[in-house]
Amino acid sequence: MAIQIGDNIPEITLLQKNDEGVHKLQLAETNGKNRVLLFFPGAGTGVCTSEMCSISDDLNTYQGLDAEVYGISVDSPFAQYVWAKAHNITTPLLSDFNKEAIEAFGAKYDVWLPGINDMNGVAKRSAFVFNKEGKLIHSEILENAGDLPDFEKVKDALKQSSGS
Repeated sequence: MAIQIGDNIPEITLLQKNDEGVHKLQLAETNGKNRVLLFFPGAGTGVCTSEMCSISDDLNTYQGLDAEVYGISVDSPFAQYVWAKAHNITTPLLSDFNKEAIEAFGAKYDVWLPGINDMNGVAKRSAFVFNKEGKLIHSEILENAGDLPDFEKVKDALKQSSGS
């Protein structure tokens, strides 16, 4: 069963590549901050690039709401790193290469773009907001990969969590 409002962040470790190398990040370790997890189908695609560039441009807003924001896809951390460098994406990206997170969050396409790409096990575009205690306070899972989450609702959830 997929994660529900009020549930804790699943105990899942994902990989992140940066200039220093590849590191492991525990999703459940919120460090006393709100956490926004944005799942996207694939690095290098047009809508995903637009979304992560837009989020990168708005990171200060999220930081002002005491939130850490991560983009998550099933791409390898190395592919994510190259893509982020090429497009100046500063949102930290996490690799769910083993597809544990998309399963736990209920954010997995069985078949992405049937009849076109027919890719199995790709992340559905979605947004999950966790408060500082690691409890889910907002979620949105989209069926159409061309749609974007409602980022105003994400920010509203963060404001309510912070009491702003």
